Amino acid sequence: MNVVREINKINERELELGVGAASWHDEYKDSAYIFVGGLHYDLTEGDVITIFSQYGEVVDVNLPRDKETGKTKGFGFVMYEDQRSTILAVDNLNGANVLDRTLRVDHVKKYKQARVKGDDGEWKEREEQSLNAKPEMIDDVASESSASSAPNIDPDDPMRDYLLEKWREERAKKRGKKTKSNRKHKDETPEERRARKERRREKRARREGNKNAGLKGVEALLRSLHPSALPK
Repeated sequence: MNVVREINKINERELELGVGAASWHDEYKDSAYIFVGGLHYDLTEGDVITIFSQYGEVVDVNLPRDKETGKTKGFGFVMYEDQRSTILAVDNLNGANVLDRTLRVDHVKKYKQARVKGDDGEWKEREEQSLNAKPEMIDDVASESSASSAPNIDPDDPMRDYLLEKWREERAKKRGKKTKSNRKHKDETPEERRARKERRREKRARREGNKNAGLKGVEALLRSLHPSALPK
């Protein structure tokens, strides 16, 4: 909490003095990472993206987790695509209250990426920059073919990239299930296919019948309790 107050005091002092180019933020101009402390333990990476994307596009989120329970430890690191977004995040979100917890948001001068486990089971330094929150690039052909079915999301919505990514994941899952289903029935004969479709129709008819019977039961109960509630 003392660190939160200290950062806010520095910002207030700069405003009073009218500091321009010599701002304390300049010391961190080469790092697009910020440290976030005071996070509620139930917050996920998606929640953190939602909070911090107010001030720029988030391209990487690292929430350390307990090895035994898998729960977050209440702090993490966020990387912005544009380094200048870190200044806005520190100035506006440091000291903010989220789920009854006070956030501590500060610059990170030299961020060290989390190590990864290799094929041999040993932990080693990551060779490439982690960008786990950056949307994947889609080629023009795929974009044109899926443009008509993509969800209509406001381009200014800070969650747009995250929601599109989730939509693409769900779409890929459905496509995988459909492919698996087609593969399962590829060797069946025309007679078997007709029989399978007939069983499906009968099952659907039974389900509709049960639904109608259930609705009639509910209507009868409501009518007995409130005679004027439903038309006779």
